[in-house]
Amino acid sequence: MSDAPTEPEATPAIPLTEPAGGVPQVITTPEGLRRMADAFAAGTGPIAADAERASGFRYGQATYLAQFKRAGAGIALVDTAALPDLSSLNEAFGDAEWVFHAASQDLPGMHDLGLTPASVFDTELAARLLGWPKVGLAAVVERELGLALAKEHSAQDWSTRPLPHDWLVYAALDVEVLLELREAMLGHLEAAGKLDWAREEFEAVRLAPPPPPRVEPWRRTSGSHQIRDQRGLGVVRALWEERDKVAQQRDTSPGRVLRDAAIVAAAQAKPASLAALLQVREWQSRGTKRAAPRWYPVIEKALRLPETALPSKRGPRGDGPPQPRMWKDKRPEAAARLDVARPRIGALAERLEMPAENLLQPDAMRRACWEHRGGGEDEIRALLASRDARQWQIDLTAPLLAEAFADAEASAVEEGPADPS
Repeated sequence: MSDAPTEPEATPAIPLTEPAGGVPQVITTPEGLRRMADAFAAGTGPIAADAERASGFRYGQATYLAQFKRAGAGIALVDTAALPDLSSLNEAFGDAEWVFHAASQDLPGMHDLGLTPASVFDTELAARLLGWPKVGLAAVVERELGLALAKEHSAQDWSTRPLPHDWLVYAALDVEVLLELREAMLGHLEAAGKLDWAREEFEAVRLAPPPPPRVEPWRRTSGSHQIRDQRGLGVVRALWEERDKVAQQRDTSPGRVLRDAAIVAAAQAKPASLAALLQVREWQSRGTKRAAPRWYPVIEKALRLPETALPSKRGPRGDGPPQPRMWKDKRPEAAARLDVARPRIGALAERLEMPAENLLQPDAMRRACWEHRGGGEDEIRALLASRDARQWQIDLTAPLLAEAFADAEASAVEEGPADPS
């Protein structure tokens, strides 16, 4: 019988089933919003914030419920379908810090509601910078606070009215412990010497502009990579664009109008008739089969397009470098820089206990390797800054990249030109 000590069992997390102050009534009127503003203006400290959308149910990413909590004010749940303009809260919130988990997901919706935080603290981003392996809200709350936060309602249709009570419990719990979590993670960041870095990251998220519209967004149709001929791509484009138009008109998710699998199957089959379309397996479910007469003319029109009107096999060229697998043929010196730099960035990230992509965005590193023209560390700093790298990232990685690029160049000189024989 072994005398070796056994590992103590982990203390089970305590289920968090309801906010300490109960679930408040949902605010649906201007009068209720004014009372909330007065309460939050009289409150103190940071403001926890969260938002619920109806992704997969409605068109776009509109917020249907906004949740807030502040010391002295409690929790507020706001029906943003009834109150789509919350700009009056900006004065009440003043310059208080807003606490989010994954702020980049919720801030665009907050901006649409007219809300502009003066500063933010992101507990998900803090967990990434601390190198925690799991950064979802439930995992972070359990690790730090020992509480089990249920997430079974995260993918609900939040445009539903009235909202079920158990959904409101879930929504309220999303902000119930955020302020406590922020205090704990603030201490971890300070102890790790990463608080200043985190502040830069939080501000970058707060000030991030909306992404530009995608060029040829139809190319993101799931499975469309299987379509390699222009005629088939023309069918994908036609069905995607018509589906998008219908989805906007109905305010519903495009996938609920017509599944991506049906679009790709039609592009592969190129049916010469409605009857032929109905023989395609992905068009034989009851709903899709019933809608086929509405979609077949779109397919037929795409099949009759002249060659000059068909989309290219390749998507539009971006402003960035090609895929790294192509570098050895196009710019071998850039490939050599990337081969030397990437593992060194990875090793530095490991020493700093954070993911490499949080130490330096992969796009910034690739562009620095591709665009470098021998100008030394100053040039590298300028290249990284042009790709929105933060100052702390530049200070840590620019010297390392300069050394890596010099080593790659020296290695190339030692090896000399390839043997022509």
